[in-house]
Amino acid sequence: MSGPNGDPTISIDDGIINDEDEFDEEEYASINSMLDQINSYLDDLEERNDALNGKLHELMESNRQARLEFRAQLLGSSNQEDNPSADGNSSSSKEDINKDTEDLEMSEKSK
Repeated sequence: MSGPNGDPTISIDDGIINDEDEFDEEEYASINSMLDQINSYLDDLEERNDALNGKLHELMESNRQARLEFRAQLLGSSNQEDNPSADGNSSSSKEDINKDTEDLEMSEKSK
């Protein structure tokens, strides 16, 4: 008869595989210690992930604000060259900026 892994000289009845393995308290304590350490590492990793996620959101918000300001400057300078007004801003450029702001806010909410 072949063994559990196909070895022809070992049979299952030889007592090599013992389903009644007993662990003593020291082994259980060691396993518990390792599990506690793994849990601690996972908690630390989760905290770092949360911190990085917060920083990413801050960066995205500041990037969005910078894009809006840059776009406002571009629209303001192009409108001043094309159609100078008394205050330096035309009503159409303000409408464009407001529309861009609304579009960006909608795209941020959809993410």
